[in-house]
Amino acid sequence: MTEAAKRQRASRPAVTGWFETVGTRVVHEGHLTVRIDEVAAPDGTVEREVVAPPDAVAVVALLDGDVVLVRQHRQPLGTTTLELPAGVLDQAGEDVLAAGARELAEECRLAAEDWTELVTIATSPGWTTERITLLRAERVRPTEPPDGFEATAEEAAMEIVRLPLDAALAAVRDGTIVDAKTAVGLLLVATSS
Repeated sequence: MTEAAKRQRASRPAVTGWFETVGTRVVHEGHLTVRIDEVAAPDGTVEREVVAPPDAVAVVALLDGDVVLVRQHRQPLGTTTLELPAGVLDQAGEDVLAAGARELAEECRLAAEDWTELVTIATSPGWTTERITLLRAERVRPTEPPDGFEATAEEAAMEIVRLPLDAALAAVRDGTIVDAKTAVGLLLVATSS
């Protein structure tokens, strides 16, 4: 767990005695785990469906004043989206900076000299455990993908898009960029520059 995630978890108020997981059953196990938690609540026991993917990273890569994005197919939305390069941690406990560097190389054929961890966000805590650590990458240069990398169907069809940061922010405001991690990453970089 990253230091930022530890700070976020430590700052949450404890709700002791109100909600307690009293049972869990897994209904699907694959790339994602889907489970049903039985939760003791103040007014009785309720069931909550939870999707548990691996944790992930997303990279705000800055190159000559532009931000590097990828356009890719997203099946749940039935369309393509414009997003930060991102991906899951390949193994539990994988270093987020190493994962971010790998994803940037795989998806954009780029490497960065300077890395900053921005924040770890819970993408939709009402139904998923997913946490994404957002990274800022600077002093970016071309590179080759890691040895043994094979693009998936979505990765093979990705389009790399460079936009000035102001244009990317405008795309968030006008609804062109709908991906939450991308909106958060762009806004964080814009307000910290």
